[in-house]
Formats: sequence, C-alpha cells, structure tokens
Amino acid sequence: MSFRKDYITKPIHKWAKGVLPTLSETEAEAVSSGDVHFEAELFSGNPDWNKLRSVKAPTLTDAERAFIDGPCRAFCDMVDGWEIDKKTGDLPPEAWDFLRQKGFFGMIIPKEFGGLGFSAFAHSEVVRYIASHNVVAAVTVMVPNSLGPGELIHQFGTDEQKQTWLPRLADGSELPAFGLTSEDAGSDAGAMTDEGIVCKGEWNGEEVLGIRMNWAKRYITLAPVATVLGLAFQLRDPDGLLGDVKDIGITCALVPTDLPGVETGRRHLPSGTMFMNGPTTGKDVFIPLENIIGGPDYAGKGWMMLMSALAAGRGISLPSLSAAATAMAAHTTGAYSRIRKQFNLPIGLFGGVQEPMARIASSAYTIDAGRRLTTAVLDEGYKLAVISAIMKYHATDRMRDAINDAMDVHSGKAVIDGPLNYLQPIYRTIPVGITVEGANIVTRNLIIFGQGAIRAHPHMLDEIEALQEPDEEKSLDAFDKHFWAHVSHAIKTTFRATWSAWTGQGNAPADAGKVAPIYRRLSRWSAAYAVVADMAFLTLGGALKRKEMISARMGDALSEMFLISAVLKRWEDDGRNDDDLPLVHHAAETSFARIGEALDETIANMPAKWVGWLLRPLIRPGHYARGPSDEVTEAVAKIVYEPCEARTRLTSGLYRAAEDSGLGLLNHAYALVLEAEPLEKRLRDAKKTPREGLEAGILSDAEFQQLEEVAVAVQKVIAVDDYTPDELAELFPGMQRPTTWKEAAE
Repeated sequence: MSFRKDYITKPIHKWAKGVLPTLSETEAEAVSSGDVHFEAELFSGNPDWNKLRSVKAPTLTDAERAFIDGPCRAFCDMVDGWEIDKKTGDLPPEAWDFLRQKGFFGMIIPKEFGGLGFSAFAHSEVVRYIASHNVVAAVTVMVPNSLGPGELIHQFGTDEQKQTWLPRLADGSELPAFGLTSEDAGSDAGAMTDEGIVCKGEWNGEEVLGIRMNWAKRYITLAPVATVLGLAFQLRDPDGLLGDVKDIGITCALVPTDLPGVETGRRHLPSGTMFMNGPTTGKDVFIPLENIIGGPDYAGKGWMMLMSALAAGRGISLPSLSAAATAMAAHTTGAYSRIRKQFNLPIGLFGGVQEPMARIASSAYTIDAGRRLTTAVLDEGYKLAVISAIMKYHATDRMRDAINDAMDVHSGKAVIDGPLNYLQPIYRTIPVGITVEGANIVTRNLIIFGQGAIRAHPHMLDEIEALQEPDEEKSLDAFDKHFWAHVSHAIKTTFRATWSAWTGQGNAPADAGKVAPIYRRLSRWSAAYAVVADMAFLTLGGALKRKEMISARMGDALSEMFLISAVLKRWEDDGRNDDDLPLVHHAAETSFARIGEALDETIANMPAKWVGWLLRPLIRPGHYARGPSDEVTEAVAKIVYEPCEARTRLTSGLYRAAEDSGLGLLNHAYALVLEAEPLEKRLRDAKKTPREGLEAGILSDAEFQQLEEVAVAVQKVIAVDDYTPDELAELFPGMQRPTTWKEAAE
C-alpha cells in the first residue's frame, strides 16, 4: 500500500480521466507517425543546446552539386514562365523529356532502384534553385519527390512493389500523382467519402480478391498527365472477405490511370499558374488487393502512412519554394531600391522603405535557416511531424508577407503584368502555398501545438497513455509514476521561468560568443512557454482541443522558438560571420516580440482569470519584447542594398537569369549603378546634372557616356510592359478591340 498513490494520486487519476484530452484512433496514429527532435527541448523549458549544435551542417555531395550546376540550370534555360502561363499552358515537350532523361522524378528513390538517391538537403536545394526561376517548373519536379506514390512505396511498399514501380518512377516511364483531397472532405481526411469495397473481380483474365473503387478527388497536382494514381480512400469489407472488421479505414493504393472507369485530363487553373493540376474521378474501378501500398497487411493503415510521408515531404517542398521566393524578394528589392530614385535619392535610403526591406531580408534568412536545419535532421533519419508543420505554415506565411513587402517597394513596377515583371508570377502563387499540404489555418490551429503538446512535452503523452490503459491498476501505477515526474518538472520549470524572467539569466552554451544573450533569452522564453503550457493543460484539460485560438497562439510561440534556434544554428554553421549579426538580431527580436505577444494573449484569454494574476508577475510576458530597433532595421536593410558578403550568402544558390529578362536587366542595372557611384557622388557634391558636369569639366566624355549608359539601363528596369490591341488579342483571343471615344461618337 502506498499513501501517495492511494490517497493523493488516486483522486487525481479519477479527475484526470475526466478532463485530460483522450486520443482518438486517428489522433493516435497521427501522433505515433512522426518523431520529435529539438522542439521537445524547447517544450522542456530547459533546452539542451548541445543537441541543436550537434546536428551536422547540411552539405551537398559533388554529384548533387554537379546536378544543380548542370541539369538544373539546363532545365531552367528551357522554361519561359510568361509563355507557359499566358500562351502554352504547359512546360515545353523538350523540358518534359529532359526531366525524364536526367532523373528529376527519382531524386528521392535509392540508387539501387535507378533513382538519384539524393539527400533531403539536396532535394530541397534543387527545388529552391528551380523555384527561383519558375514555380511551374519547380512544382512539376517537386510533387513526384514529395508526398506521393514514390515516397509511400519507398517507406511502406512490398519488395515486389519496390522492384516493379520504383525503377519506372525513377526513369519517368511512369508519372505519379497522389489523390487525397475529396470533394466533400479537405482538411478532415477522415470524413472522405471516396470508397473501396472488398470484393471479387477480374484482373488479367482471372478472378481475384480485390477492391471496387469509386472516388472524386480535386486539386490533384499532375493528375491530368499522370500514368498512376496513389489514392487514399475508405476501405470497407461488408461481406467479411478479409475478416471480422467491416470498416477497415483509410487505405492507400496504386491505380493505373488507363484502367476502365478512371477519368483524368481535366485541369484546374491554380491562381493562373499553369502547373498540371486537376480533378480525377473513378467509377467502379477494380484493382487487386496487391495494389494496396504495402500489400493487404497495410489495409486501414493509410492515415499513419500519410502522416509519416507528409512529415518528410511537407518539411522539404513548400519551405524550399518559400525560401526561393523570399531570397528572390530580398535580392530584387535590395537592387531595385538602389537603382530607383525619388527626390533625387535612391529609395533604399528612406526609412519607410528600409522597414519592409529589413523584414524581407530577415525572413529570407530565417526561412532558409529553418529549411537547412529541418533537412539536416531529416537526413539523420527523423520523421519530423511537428517541425514539418512549423516549417510549412511559417515558411509560406512569411513568404506571403515578404512578397507583399516587395510589391510595396516596387510599387507600379510589380503591378503591371508582363515578361518584365519578376514578382507577379510569385505573387500569384502565394495562395497555393498557403492552402496545400495542410491548409495553414488547420496547421496553425490544430497541428503545431495539438501534436506538439502531446509529442514534445516530456510527460504529457505518457500520462495520456496511462489514463487510457484499460486495466485500472496498471493505469493507476503508470499514472502515479508519470504524474509526479510531471509535478517535479513543473515546479523546477516555474522557478526557472521566474528567475530568468526577472534576471535574464537563462542557460546558453559556454562558447556562444556574441549571440550568447540571444541563447539566454530563448532559454528564458522556453521556460515561460513550458509554464504556460502546463497551466493550459491544468485549467482546460480536454477542452484545450476546442480552444483553437489558444492552441494557435501556443503553436506560434513554439514555432518562433524553433525558428530562432534555426537562425542561431545557421549563424554558427556559416562560420559566425559578424556581417550576418544584424540579420540574426533582427530575426531574434522579431520572434521574441511574437512569443511575448502570443503568451500574453494566451494568458489573457484563459477562462480561469486567476491564471493571469498568477503567471504575469512570474513570467512577465510583455517584458523586453518590442521587436527590432531602428538601428538594427537600418543595418539589415543595408545588407540587401549594398554589395557585401552577407548579401551574397543571403541570396546564393538562385538561378542566374538571362540578360534580357526582367531580372537580368535589374542585375545589369544594379552593377552599373554601383560602378558609377563615385561619379554620382561627385555630381551631388557639385550640385550638377550630368550635362552640367560635362560642361563644367567635372566629368570627362567617357564618364558622361558611362552615366548615360547607367540611365538607359535603369530606365529599362523601371519600364513596365504595355501592349498594342493586336498583341492583347493574341494573348486573349476573345478580347474585343477597344473603341475610341471618337469612334463611339460617330
């Protein structure tokens, strides 16, 4: 007999069964499908920085680097985004052939099956490079290597499926698409109405046991041209042909698109960006049981499979697109702000322009830092469910803000559509990234903290599993062990959070150097976060599932802590360059302000008002969380405004645009403006125009001609596209020729 267990733990155990969240079968599968990594350290309230710093910096092999420098460059040279989006509606045939020939569709497939066997980092670098030129091209390459048949077969397929399908996917003789989203069930995959019934049917002239399928999917990338579909559907066995379970559950299977009853080919137009995307339907389509990915043993395990595959794919694909977009925004906005003048000064010298420039640069640094850390951990073999959700949401969300800021700085230049506009194609795709691979609203409100709270908390999952143990005595014993460990953890964390909130003395690595204060402040917020999370569990229990706005704010705080950690890791991996410190400080101050705001608002919205009275004096959520200073903001803006090594590091690895493209003209003008800066300064000091400077002998003839060349180059960049009525009629065949006012009057 134990006094603690029988007289203290037992009543708490009974109470906890009624208030703590329980895990449904679907939730349990989702929780068990991924791994935790450094987010668990942040959730602990006392991060072990050695775990972060021990992650090996991501690098490319010689073969991977050669692939980017060679085939990736050659592929991008074949692609004209304006032609695709406004005229042809597709990649040119030679580009499709090139993708097949060079193995682009088999980057993640092991070499033993004919694939390239690239690392997660190399996969990400390829997508980032291509996306910096054209999103249609990047999505076409990205999707077969992300969530889809290739990934699922690689992870879960039978030996026969691997031997049969992976070589054909790798060499492009089969082009896959994956159908998850149903017409009546988007984010709620468990509610999908697509159905497969276990029955007997004919396959290759023989009667076999299989599945009769009916489905209606939409938003399926590559569906219009795919040769094989990976489909998620509800599998049912009403006649008990497989056993006693009639509703087997979500299952994933391979369905060749040439089977009777399969319909593909119709297309969606996603935000006017012409990558292949469309619906697919199936009516009474029969496949053998062997077409279930993983074989019949994996019937009903589709949700677990999808969550595991998504944990990897979601951490690579969209963060890579977002990293490309924000780096492009930093590169172009910095250059444009240097060559574009207002009031006889480059606009990049005005404080009102420097603010968005700094936000763009800071986001570019942060997103890429998160991408690098995520792919490095993926390459260690982890399936990052929570971190992948963090990266998907925050990369696409920050990309949206960065592109909007870039549009503001470019003003009319970015509004007028045409071949010269290098921002408009990215701007159009923003909603795509926000909504796919887990809509951002769902990811933020339900997944990041919802899964993170259970997986990353040091004791929560153990307690929930103890409470769900059907044997009452075993349940009580396990709960007694984990509950008191939780209590001890909570007490220590509360003292740590209070001490660090009032003194700023959180833990930091001994050799952290110039960023030691950031480590200490991050440790302080980690402890504060752990205390608020425990208080949310204590006061809300199972109701926390329904308090989505609280869950979202807690997810925001966890995400920002992870992103700061990634920024610190990147700074160290890059060699602790002092030139990059303004970027590090801007990113950190931005995140600290968001963490403080998220925790403050969480406390304010707790139903139990005494929580605020208790926690505010202890963790001080609004203390020292004001965002970047003007000095730091100006320093970051100058990084993208002026040529420097920090700017090169920030924007490296992007496609080098053709000289006659809008981006190529910008790069040319930027180089000329920088070269002519001493001449411009000489004229400013003399308060002369170039012509007056020539006449006064301040400029030589050659120098005057140099400035004339600069002026022409700048005008080519500032210029926007316009069209004759005949040219517009070619773009829009149904467009009527405009009638002039005089013609109308006559």
